Amino acid sequence: MHDCRLGARADCSMVGAFLLQALPMNPETLELLVTRSMPFGKYQGRIIADLPGDYLAWFARKGFPAGELGGLLALMHEIDHNGLGDLLVPLRQKHRR
Repeated sequence: MHDCRLGARADCSMVGAFLLQALPMNPETLELLVTRSMPFGKYQGRIIADLPGDYLAWFARKGFPAGELGGLLALMHEIDHNGLGDLLVPLRQKHRR
């Protein structure tokens, strides 16, 4: 995990941007937000799109995990932070359990 405490907030944004660039931006990536669950921690088992904004913001401050999970969390943080959650509504309906 990258430790954003050592640098400025802009450095954390750059980490998030890097993680987002590592994921292909296509509909399948957005679908992962409504189908992939958090594999660890306080919200283990919860769908990434359903994670609370303050939890996503905590990762943005402390550092996102490496790999695909980190990229998905960074993407969800950007969606949540910018009030774009409605983009996921059709995908949520498609993947209702």
